[in-house]
Amino acid sequence: MHNSLSSSVCPYGVCLCLTVVPGFVRLPSARQLTVQMMQNPQILAALQERLDGLVGSPSGYMESLPKVVKRRVNALKNLQVKCAHIEAKFYEEVHELERKYAALYQPLFDKRSDIVKAAYEPTEEECEWKADDEEELTEEMKEKAKMEEEKEKKDEEKEDPKGIPEFWLTVFKNVDLLSDMLQEHDEPILKHLQDIKVKFSDPGQPMSFSLEFYFEPNEFFTNTLLTKTYKMRSEPDENDPFSFDGPEIMGCTGCPIDWTKGKNITLKTIKKKQKHKGRGTVRTVTKTVPNDSFFNFFTPPDVPESGDLDEDSEAVLAADFEIGHFIRERIVPRAVLYFTGEAIEDDDDDEGEEEGEEENDPDYDPKVGGRAYC
Repeated sequence: MHNSLSSSVCPYGVCLCLTVVPGFVRLPSARQLTVQMMQNPQILAALQERLDGLVGSPSGYMESLPKVVKRRVNALKNLQVKCAHIEAKFYEEVHELERKYAALYQPLFDKRSDIVKAAYEPTEEECEWKADDEEELTEEMKEKAKMEEEKEKKDEEKEDPKGIPEFWLTVFKNVDLLSDMLQEHDEPILKHLQDIKVKFSDPGQPMSFSLEFYFEPNEFFTNTLLTKTYKMRSEPDENDPFSFDGPEIMGCTGCPIDWTKGKNITLKTIKKKQKHKGRGTVRTVTKTVPNDSFFNFFTPPDVPESGDLDEDSEAVLAADFEIGHFIRERIVPRAVLYFTGEAIEDDDDDEGEEEGEEENDPDYDPKVGGRAYC
């Protein structure tokens, strides 16, 4: 009896490593085979090619159905289209509710603005706030806290700060989505930002909302108000009604900024040396080019009527829409909590929970960040 056996090789070059023991041959386990196969680039390439071919391909089940059953499925699809139109009406009514409650919130937001810009000094009663950890403070700790508070009060009287300095700038710097837009040269201007308001379209008008940025007089531009308007649509696409998933932002318009001479931070001047082809002389040319700035937010790319955009413009607008929606939905309603950082902790907790739910979902595909549908 021979104590050796040549290993068999699959078409992709995977060696099936067989353990030979006198009297019997031990085959590798399924786990060992899988590990060996997954280490082979030819097999991985073949698998990827096969998977790519399956993406978006029908299962064949619908094609196998009897004609009479297919007709009934078509009837269900028509019902689904009607559902999409009802859902669109639902979102239109939600927009009306948002407008109604925006009017109720506004007096509170106006008072917030007055406190921030020192137009109103809150009363002692309005300033009382019991923190969660104050319940456990001992008498000694309370006395110490009181002394520190009195010291801080004396220091503040010397400095005499007005309102809440750099309120909105701090909010922006605390939120990653907004801080990524900020440049160092934006900060001196945003120190003059006094308020941000959301204004909804009037009843009967096409669905839209505007972000209004209010500035105190400053050395950078003469505007006291900068606006950004987002046009929305809440109706299914006739060509693809099943893609409807709520209102979509269809486009946005900014506003001109009346910059003071020499203060336009959205442009920068660069100097280039040019060599004359014939004479060989060198001259210095001054050129004005766009400069990164938060204030480019007010000059978004134009969306042509055809809706066709190049990749760069599409990416800019996608980010723009996300920022506009975030300011409307989160920043304006909860500004003080982004100023203190409490809302950021809540957002992090929410993201953690969502990630946990996704990882526990058997259909979750981490490569695409969502559910994997076959």
